[in-house]
Amino acid sequence: MLEQTGIPTTDDITAAAPSQERLAQGPVALFECFQNIPCNPCADACPQGAITIGEDINQRPVLDESKCNGCGICLAHCPGLSIFVVDCSSQDNQALVKLPYEYVPLPEAGQSVNALNRKGETVADAKIKKVQQNKNKTTVVWVTVPKELAMDVRGISLRKEGSHYD
Repeated sequence: MLEQTGIPTTDDITAAAPSQERLAQGPVALFECFQNIPCNPCADACPQGAITIGEDINQRPVLDESKCNGCGICLAHCPGLSIFVVDCSSQDNQALVKLPYEYVPLPEAGQSVNALNRKGETVADAKIKKVQQNKNKTTVVWVTVPKELAMDVRGISLRKEGSHYD
């Protein structure tokens, strides 16, 4: 279905997702690049050596979950905006999702925003925890979302003054 709609299927997402055990341990990168294209900035950027590209630069990246600490450096270097960091280790019902963000204006820490799924639909209220600007790289927005939506939220939209998600 990805090739027809551009939106990954549940099978695509499940195959790319870190294990539930790894998700519960702390932040970990999640790769949603589903097509073979010549690209490797994520592997070059990873200080942990957790990302590899096969012998053919057209192969998709492979993550060694045991080496990934969820730093998000790969996320900021990904030209396709297809890497996210998910942290489901919190004891409360919230998860932290680090998202690439290339819009203006930038949100601010503490700001309430709409959490968007892969189709761009608003699925929940979210709160900005941190805005990480990287020199000459993609801004990374840290957002808290309901834990059950951590694997679905892949974007945000800023709210107009006084509005909220219903």
